[in-house]
Amino acid sequence: MKKGLHPEYVKCEVTCACGNSFVTRSTVPRLRLDICSACHPFYTGKQKLVDTAGRVEQFMRKYEKSRKLQEKAVQRANEKKAAKAGSATAVKANKEAGSGGESAKD
Repeated sequence: MKKGLHPEYVKCEVTCACGNSFVTRSTVPRLRLDICSACHPFYTGKQKLVDTAGRVEQFMRKYEKSRKLQEKAVQRANEKKAAKAGSATAVKANKEAGSGGESAKD
């Protein structure tokens, strides 16, 4: 191996957000993890919601906002259909009233 090319491989203290810590070897002296084998659902068999920096709440707010916008769009579409149906009925009634008067003249 060439000298000075590879990083130094030292003991590394790994600390998880759950409080678990262990020592291994790495090119950095310390690592901080959000999730480890002691708290990961795949290894523990327990479903645990891991929230980092409010991601779940952020998603829920975004989903709620999206749902409200979708409801408003549906409501506007229904109002537009109702208005169109109302004007079509009025036009039809005017045509019938106009044609009815002409047939009476004949």
